[in-house]
Amino acid sequence: MIRMFLVERKSWVIFFAACQLMLLFIAWLDPQIALSSVLYIVFLETIAFLLFLFFRARKEVKFYQSLSEWDGDLDTSEITRPRTPFEQIVHQAVQAQAEHLRAETDRNASTVQEEQDELTAWVHEVKTPMTAMQLIIDRLQDEEAKVSLNYEWLRIHHLLDKQLHEKRIGNMENDVYMENVDLKRLIFQEIKAIQPWCIQKGIGFDVSPGVPAMVTDAKWLSFILRQLLVNAVQYSCGTDISISGKIADGRFQLSVADKGRGIDPKDLPRIFEKGFTSSDRSQNRGATGLGLYLAKRAAEKLNILLTVQSVPGAGSTFTLIFPERNSLQQITGM
Repeated sequence: MIRMFLVERKSWVIFFAACQLMLLFIAWLDPQIALSSVLYIVFLETIAFLLFLFFRARKEVKFYQSLSEWDGDLDTSEITRPRTPFEQIVHQAVQAQAEHLRAETDRNASTVQEEQDELTAWVHEVKTPMTAMQLIIDRLQDEEAKVSLNYEWLRIHHLLDKQLHEKRIGNMENDVYMENVDLKRLIFQEIKAIQPWCIQKGIGFDVSPGVPAMVTDAKWLSFILRQLLVNAVQYSCGTDISISGKIADGRFQLSVADKGRGIDPKDLPRIFEKGFTSSDRSQNRGATGLGLYLAKRAAEKLNILLTVQSVPGAGSTFTLIFPERNSLQQITGM
């Protein structure tokens, strides 16, 4: 910051140096002026000028130092009180901009909340005719039509579910309740929900018995499992999906493995990005690019690590690595 101050006051330094050189030049031209006396005067003036620069720097740098260290969180109380008129102009401009941004942020937050409330209300309203449709489908005698309609109903249901959770995930911290969750029961619950789709595609499930209860949020973990299972079923056909658990490095790991088409290596680093589907356009029809993105975000909020391994043509394995019990304090404190 001192260096920046000197650069800012470069014109002062140049002007002072020019004045001293002019004095020396005059003393050199006029033999009646003692050069030693002029040198002494230049020396004293230089010392005085350096002291002046030092005290000015200490006074002026404080304000700009605090301004440069300000993290821009719209709280201007961290900025040092201005002392000079120019500092007051800068401080007033920063305060005005911060107040404007605060008001803009409040307006945007209010708009987003209204949109979220409207979408939530709309989704809940849609659930009524969706339930009626399910009852109508269940009464159908034509099994082939029943399976097809169940599949389409399930697709609509999952699209609505993803849209609802996309709006909620921004405020997920306010919607987390940590409790002992029976993972196995949760897994079977989600498998049952997509059963019509699995029957249509000839897909079965192999669930390992070694799946314990975990301390987590049941609602959001159900959502994460739902996205992983839907993803596995979507890209599989006529094969079993394996769900297994193990403990490694003191952390429980739950894996969902399919024998589908796998993921292209160049797509693997991007599958958790919002909106990303696949570079293979023939294989991503109907994909929204939201499921895995939302699952990853929700897992991070629960302090769960979501990883993936895949071999093209052999299938993919998604693994949920749960936190150790002592790290759960980070979650319950939200």
